[in-house]
Amino acid sequence: MNKAILGKKLGMTQIFSDDGTVIPVTVIEAGPCYVSQVKTEEKDGYSAVQFAFLDGKEKNTTKPVLGHFKKAGLTPKKHLKEFRLSNASDFKAGDEIKCDIFQSGDMVDVSGLTRGRGFTGTIQRWNASRLRMSHGAGPVHRSIGAPGAGSTPGRIFKNKPMAGQYGHEKVTIQNLEVVKVDTERNILLIKGSVPGPKGGLVAVREAVKSAK
Repeated sequence: MNKAILGKKLGMTQIFSDDGTVIPVTVIEAGPCYVSQVKTEEKDGYSAVQFAFLDGKEKNTTKPVLGHFKKAGLTPKKHLKEFRLSNASDFKAGDEIKCDIFQSGDMVDVSGLTRGRGFTGTIQRWNASRLRMSHGAGPVHRSIGAPGAGSTPGRIFKNKPMAGQYGHEKVTIQNLEVVKVDTERNILLIKGSVPGPKGGLVAVREAVKSAK
């Protein structure tokens, strides 16, 4: 992998191809990102590039991180993320990365935090079936029933689908196609949906196992 960028999800829309086909796309404000640090095998034990994205406020930045930005010659940023790029040695601190590193037809993997849904039951969280609404099934219709076995081992196994926190977890969708690149507005139009709410941070990187 030698191409990656941070972006902000703006929402979804649709565009039309040359033959009139409707293509649903996600609009992502991709970059500009700035290289805040380059890690090397000799000094850090691995090779990677750290990107900074979206202007932040100095009062909201801790002093160690503020010094980190000043060392790279950058103003405070909101987001930092490392990418293990195969061409990491080609970057240097302060470099600007724009969306023009991608072009129409590229296949990408997009990662983001899914929308948090709070504490939910098993029907919403795991698509479980509810009980019958008649013939004495009440008063609880959306319960999972008795979760433990009646005999050996007589306990609940780890990772059993139960009620709990749903959403707000990192999800990566692979092999999405870049439909259009708008370099003037730093916009990527990516076919299909990507994880996260509007305004959420996403990482767009070159597909690791593209079938195209």
